[in-house]
Amino acid sequence: MADQFYMTSEQKKKAEERLKYLTTVKRYEIIERIQEARSHGDLSENAEYDAARNEQAANEGEINELDYQIKNAVIIEESDDNSVVHIGSKVAVYDEDLEEEAVYTIMGTTEVDAMRNIISNESPVGAALLKHKKGDVVTVKAPDGEYKLKILKIS
Repeated sequence: MADQFYMTSEQKKKAEERLKYLTTVKRYEIIERIQEARSHGDLSENAEYDAARNEQAANEGEINELDYQIKNAVIIEESDDNSVVHIGSKVAVYDEDLEEEAVYTIMGTTEVDAMRNIISNESPVGAALLKHKKGDVVTVKAPDGEYKLKILKIS
């Protein structure tokens, strides 16, 4: 896991609410299901018990992950500085090879949403764009090869 998780204050609040729900509500619902399944007798062939234990393991894993992210959160401050690309920037780029434009929002790993072109600062495109200016041409080192993007606008 990463040492720091970049997120907005809104994203951190959502993570804290989710963690509270998992620890105060869902954890106890699962414990009740496990107790109910145990009351049915033989645990060796009890699918309900196995399913509840698997759900418990998944829930505890999510609790641990959220707790770690919250403890290592770095809040992204709103910035009016559009001179360079930073976390929180919306960047319009042009790909000469594909002859098309795209707009990406660069955020931390916890807020990625590929369907809305919100990419991580750690992704190949995000990492390549960071700290560059409008007009710069950056090289993206992707798993299937390198390609270049020209920064058209930063907002």
